[in-house]
Amino acid sequence: MSRDYELGVVFSPEASEEETRSVLDRIEQIVAKHEGHIVKVNQWGRRRLAYPIDRHRDGIYVFLDMVLTPETVIEIERTLKVSEIVLREMVRKRDPKAVQKEREEREARAAAAAAAAEAAEKAPEATETPSAEEASAEPVAEENPAEEAAAPATDETAAPVATSNEEQVQA
Repeated sequence: MSRDYELGVVFSPEASEEETRSVLDRIEQIVAKHEGHIVKVNQWGRRRLAYPIDRHRDGIYVFLDMVLTPETVIEIERTLKVSEIVLREMVRKRDPKAVQKEREEREARAAAAAAAAEAAEKAPEATETPSAEEASAEPVAEENPAEEAAAPATDETAAPVATSNEEQVQA
């Protein structure tokens, strides 16, 4: 029976990117071997520790959200305890409400992305540009805004147009 878990790992600040990547790759191998899957990897980077661990004041934080069996969790914990670059690790079950909310958000984003892709496919078809002959056949009306402003309104039912705040107050 698979469950949702969150794994938090604090690596030594002296660990290289290659070393941390190799540990994360090993975790991915264990998860894949036991037919689980990693939902999300959140790398926080180098942060200050709350208290010194092995004389280190900083650590490299990585959080993984995974769907695993309980047996897989035991093997991951064993692997991380053996590693010398891991300062601390913790695996915990995730809150079912939070998991459900994330699934709904992920599905909504996927639906929105699919709708956007579908709209992008239809958009080039709907926005065809007129040919040169069609564009030249249409009459183009030239407008002069100065003439329109100078001409008096012929319709007596038209409301007067105020152009500034003072005129609006007086009206």
